[in-house]
Amino acid sequence: MNWITRTVVGAALGILGALGGANAATYPDKPITLVVPFPPGGGTDIMGRALAEQLGRELKQPVIVVNRSGAAGNIGAASVARANNDGYTLLMTSAPFAIAPAIFPDLSFHPIKDFTAITQISMVPLLVVTRANSPLNSISDLVAAAKQNKESISFATFGVASPPHLTGQKIQELAGIKMLHIPYKGGSEAITELLSGQVSIGILDVISMMPMVKDGQLKALAITGPVRAQALPDVPTLVEAGISYDDVGWFGLFAPAGLSPAITQILNVAVNKILARPEMQKLIVASGTVPITPSTSPGEWQTLFNENVRAWGASATEALKEDE
Repeated sequence: MNWITRTVVGAALGILGALGGANAATYPDKPITLVVPFPPGGGTDIMGRALAEQLGRELKQPVIVVNRSGAAGNIGAASVARANNDGYTLLMTSAPFAIAPAIFPDLSFHPIKDFTAITQISMVPLLVVTRANSPLNSISDLVAAAKQNKESISFATFGVASPPHLTGQKIQELAGIKMLHIPYKGGSEAITELLSGQVSIGILDVISMMPMVKDGQLKALAITGPVRAQALPDVPTLVEAGISYDDVGWFGLFAPAGLSPAITQILNVAVNKILARPEMQKLIVASGTVPITPSTSPGEWQTLFNENVRAWGASATEALKEDE
């Protein structure tokens, strides 16, 4: 490489570096799109809209929520993976995102390679629930009944290899019992069957289940995760109930792969500041989800997410084999 070539290349790299710095220095200077890959009205959408409103005020630019649902959240996620990695397209999603590669072999994206982790929004536990008049009043009752009569206990989830299914698999493995898995197409169908007594228990998300637990239609036997939910203080964790399993779902924020560290940090700091506000803490707790304390850095969230993809993916692959 002669001196002229070196000079031209060096100048070009200098210009690109200056532009990158300027972009980070002025970010954001136009509206941001927050893609929620599920329909309006669900837990991810509600949390996403609350976050978008406050993030817009914090960054002094509108944050526009776009619901791009379909294919278990994969359509919306794919659209973000294809977007420019300039910080103007973000993804607000939940734990099934980490399992997607194990369930959908023809997926057009990979959740690790094609995304930048920004921060974890909250933990989203699952509830082990049963109908109000069920003889089961605890996880101990559940285990005893399952041991007394093999496969007498059935558990409802919203799909094969879903987080609730994987939780059911772990309960069986750790308690040394066998339950019959009944996967439904959605949570509403599972709830109907649960209330009618067609299925013994449900393992379903806390956001959907909590109102029915609060009004006495369902009773909660346990909740997943490392801590009890503040909204359901009397419901023990699975660990407290004797099942040594504390994995938990989540809401998380992502951007396309290759987002600059400077813009990633701007978003991380802004979102974590919002999550610490009393009004957001109140919303998180009221929904049955659990605040993240302390907040996560991009690196911490990326590490945790990568481990979820690995571990949950392996469990999902095994669950699919067993369900064949």
